[in-house]
Amino acid sequence: MDKMIIAVIGGSQCTPQEAEAAEAVGRELARRGAILVCGGRGGVMEAACRGAKSGGGQTVGILPGTHRREANPYVDIPIVTGLGEARNLIIVRSADAVIAVGGEYGTLSEIAFALKSGVPVVGLGTWELSKGDRQVEVIVRATSPVEAVERAIELGAKRSSAISR
Repeated sequence: MDKMIIAVIGGSQCTPQEAEAAEAVGRELARRGAILVCGGRGGVMEAACRGAKSGGGQTVGILPGTHRREANPYVDIPIVTGLGEARNLIIVRSADAVIAVGGEYGTLSEIAFALKSGVPVVGLGTWELSKGDRQVEVIVRATSPVEAVERAIELGAKRSSAISR
């Protein structure tokens, strides 16, 4: 089987708690042999990549600008797009599943792109969605980095097997 590719999304600015959670997510993804894809810059993205690298994992950064040097130091494969925030679609479409850690409006756009594309989203302290006055339960909630990775890998595997049928 091909290696699972899991996107980790979140703010380029984050709290120390979000950075800690993202780093733990990255480490756990590496431990399970998954490839981490992200926006390749700072905040949650850098923390997740740092965790993946500390666990011997592989990282891919889909960069918004036009230079590889924009990538954080833990990105193995920087992909330069020149697309700005439009690169968010590439990040989620490249993944079997997405883990959202915290995040701002850019993260919300990635969540929306993922859901519209049928890519499962696992949330760790991230957005909650509602339509009108009712809660929309489309983000799978996790309470720890390990649980987030377990759920993302499980959902990503289900999605991959459904697509390959």
